[in-house]
Amino acid sequence: MAQRIVSFLRLALPILAAACLLSAQEERALPDVMDLGLEDLMKIEIDSVFGASGYKQHVSDAPASITIITSGEIKRYGYRTLADVLRNVPGFYVTSDYVFNYIGVRGFGPPGDFNSRVLLLVDGHRMQDPVKGVFPFGEEFPVDIDLIDRVEVIRGPNSSVYIASALLGVINVVTKRGRDEKGLSVSGQAGSYGAYGSRLTYGHRFKNGVDLLISGSYLDSRGPERLYFKEFDTPATNYGVARNADGSQSYRQFAKLSYRGFTLEGAYSSAEQADPTASYEAIFNDAAERLRLSIGYLDLGYEHNFGGDWGYECRFYYDNFRYQGTFPLDESPWGGPSRALNQDFSAGQDVGASFSLSKKLPGGQTLILGSEYRNDLQQDQWSYDQPDALLFQSRQHSTLWGGHVQDQIPLGRQLVLDLGLSYDRYSTFGGTTNPRAGLIYQPFEGTSLKLLYGQSFRAPTAFELYYAVPPGQEANPYLKPETARTTELVVEQVFRGGFHLVASGYYYPVRGLIVSGTDPASGAIMYENGERVDLKGVEIALKRQSRSGWEGGLSFSFQGARDLDRPGSLTNSPRVLSQANLSVPLFHGKVFASADVQFVSRRLTLAGDYAGAYVVPNFTLFSPRALNRWEASVSLYNAFDQLYGDPASVAHLQHILYQDGRNFRVKFTYHL
Repeated sequence: MAQRIVSFLRLALPILAAACLLSAQEERALPDVMDLGLEDLMKIEIDSVFGASGYKQHVSDAPASITIITSGEIKRYGYRTLADVLRNVPGFYVTSDYVFNYIGVRGFGPPGDFNSRVLLLVDGHRMQDPVKGVFPFGEEFPVDIDLIDRVEVIRGPNSSVYIASALLGVINVVTKRGRDEKGLSVSGQAGSYGAYGSRLTYGHRFKNGVDLLISGSYLDSRGPERLYFKEFDTPATNYGVARNADGSQSYRQFAKLSYRGFTLEGAYSSAEQADPTASYEAIFNDAAERLRLSIGYLDLGYEHNFGGDWGYECRFYYDNFRYQGTFPLDESPWGGPSRALNQDFSAGQDVGASFSLSKKLPGGQTLILGSEYRNDLQQDQWSYDQPDALLFQSRQHSTLWGGHVQDQIPLGRQLVLDLGLSYDRYSTFGGTTNPRAGLIYQPFEGTSLKLLYGQSFRAPTAFELYYAVPPGQEANPYLKPETARTTELVVEQVFRGGFHLVASGYYYPVRGLIVSGTDPASGAIMYENGERVDLKGVEIALKRQSRSGWEGGLSFSFQGARDLDRPGSLTNSPRVLSQANLSVPLFHGKVFASADVQFVSRRLTLAGDYAGAYVVPNFTLFSPRALNRWEASVSLYNAFDQLYGDPASVAHLQHILYQDGRNFRVKFTYHL
């Protein structure tokens, strides 16, 4: 690992040195920027965030450790998906099994986890699947990356604001408006592995105040022609070579209509991905193994301020999720056919409503009362072998209701007490109460100290409660929620010269983790509340932005995730994460040259060996004004062709799944 750290530093330190050099040059060339006071610098450096408390507030005032990624950063660094964005967030890491992406937070990322412990929002709308709690953030994510205005990453338990799934944090994706697009735009891209994509978007704010954004996009990739898996290296399985087995297609539609206080938003995506890994004991190198996921939602929101002290927000929503997995299986050892197509399905629908009422009280207090109701109308799962051999079927539905109260109480000019409390009641297991408290101290201009405490939970999903395919897997309808408590200290400091430092230390005891266990009576697999995990560590991030257009950053995360019941057994848990990035304007801002580097230390696999540490650099040239109305970018990913892999899940025979080598993308956008 030491060699990998040295490799990372060799790439990261030149970025930091370049940042300092450019800083010195800018101090000579741009004295007007460098002469700004701290209050003005904070307006540039520190943005506002919505997802931390359910209303807009400055990052320095929010009771959480927060990272914000803007649309400008997404373009400069050539991020292709939300997964690319999140792998560059301090304390976060992303793994892939060739089909889906999985998120790890502060050292916790069990292989094959459905991402159900982090809450994903789009403009405040919950994006979790009602059946499995799936967190979609790859090509299946229903919002095209070009439509994202910003991504807010809020670390820590947040069930005092959001019901369910906010165990380890909240990610709120804020989309653009019609006024941001200003007309019609057409985009096309091409890249490695026969990947081609296109997007058509129209946005406009009309004179009567109506704001409209509508977009559609499509992406097709053949994938690598040849993939080698040593675990299948036998004559019967093509010597471990899967050919043309990693293709994918996806398309998305998104629309957003706003008028006065009303906003109507909807999205639909459909993605199909071949699986070359022969997961779930599928026949290796069989092109029939594919997974399909479709996601759709509608959301109607309204907000209004009654005078200067009262505010009201409400929303009504509908979600629809569909999943289908096709697995060619050899059932001859059990007296069945040598090739049977197993079809695995889930279908989920929910409707819901939420509201919040805010009141500014004398003395600077902000009191918020809120409530949400959700009805999971459909939580269906079934599995059968074609043509009609039904193996399992479950039809469920559930409801939940939650209410919360928040209050920001000034205790002086520099000290604020932030309090939150929620009560949530589930039809499946009953009620749960979760508090939040934070002391935010700002002793000097540009300095913010936050001492935070929070409690959160994650309810068992319908998949964990009811999925059962006899004789190998049983249901467990008696599961209880997972719980987490956190204590965290966050220090934020804005310096002259545009530097912004964030350092935090945290401790998360997570209890009652839902894991796959074994029924002692039958020997079948079943989910149970079986683990106690402690997450603790330190994160340090330094970032600099300037009005001249350049930016750079460097972060380190030291993570001490530990399984209390089985010491040394926490899989896919890196001890060290680090990210570095630098973007430099060239030719008077007509072109930006950008680089980002990720370092991930070694991680334990389920087999007891290790996926090695790796350093992966990416480079992008981006021009916002290539020729009048044109935007253009060229990106090179895994530029040094690093061989690296992620720990595999229980669904795989492989211990480590190796990721893409060097690849590229070229992208053009024309604004009419």
